[in-house]
Amino acid sequence: MADERPDDLDFEAALHALEALVARMEEGELSLEDSLREFERGMALTRRCQQLLTQAEQRVQQLTEQGELQPFDEDDQ
Repeated sequence: MADERPDDLDFEAALHALEALVARMEEGELSLEDSLREFERGMALTRRCQQLLTQAEQRVQQLTEQGELQPFDEDDQ
């Protein structure tokens, strides 16, 4: 999965890759060059996750506006 471009990953795959990357970095066994490379990949994965979350939020907003959902109020029952 480390060879996959972050832009090609879905949210779950990007998040999993980011978690695995953080675990590797926390072990402290990487060289400086490898750490920098992993950090750079981690930033790309973080941007990908944020992008996908923003898209999901926009989609939910569109759906709720189209459906004109009202807040749930227990007193109405």
